[in-house]
Amino acid sequence: MGCLLAYLMGSIPFGYLVAKTQGVDIRKLGSGNIGGTNVRRNLGFKWGFIVGLLDFSKSYLPSILARRLWTNDWQILLISLMPVIGHIFPIWLKFKGGKGVATIFGIIAAYFGLLTFLAGLIAWYLIVKMAQLMSLVNLCVGLFLPFLFGFVFHSYLYASFGLVLCLFIWGSHRENIQRLLAGTENPANY
Repeated sequence: MGCLLAYLMGSIPFGYLVAKTQGVDIRKLGSGNIGGTNVRRNLGFKWGFIVGLLDFSKSYLPSILARRLWTNDWQILLISLMPVIGHIFPIWLKFKGGKGVATIFGIIAAYFGLLTFLAGLIAWYLIVKMAQLMSLVNLCVGLFLPFLFGFVFHSYLYASFGLVLCLFIWGSHRENIQRLLAGTENPANY
């Protein structure tokens, strides 16, 4: 039941819903993605920030609850993962959602604490600002996750969880990877 609720929470298409309040179908603008980056690029920083925060919260809250209510690591990690699956494959939008980065950031904050996450977020922002390629920075973050989870939790299970998160980031960025290799990726414009 916890997995189903976490999936359903993750599948709430906040980017789509927020853009609809502005009279826009975000799937028809820019990259067609429902995530905060596409919303920011097409509707402005304020709306992109709101979507990013909502996408962050839909994994942060279930992960915090799972860690408090369950004791089995497998259950906790599976419940934590379900909002990411829901975000990338939302039932409400024919399983075509966002890339899951803000949702994965919510998991990182839930497992490592908000202060540690905020420090990491500042570093992420500064690197994106310098590199001007958010997708490249996100792909690098993905590569770092198995080591981070394995090192902090001293567990192959948690390292494997980090690897699964990495695979979700890389899988959802397939088109970005092609553009990066071709030298045609859109700049972050921060």
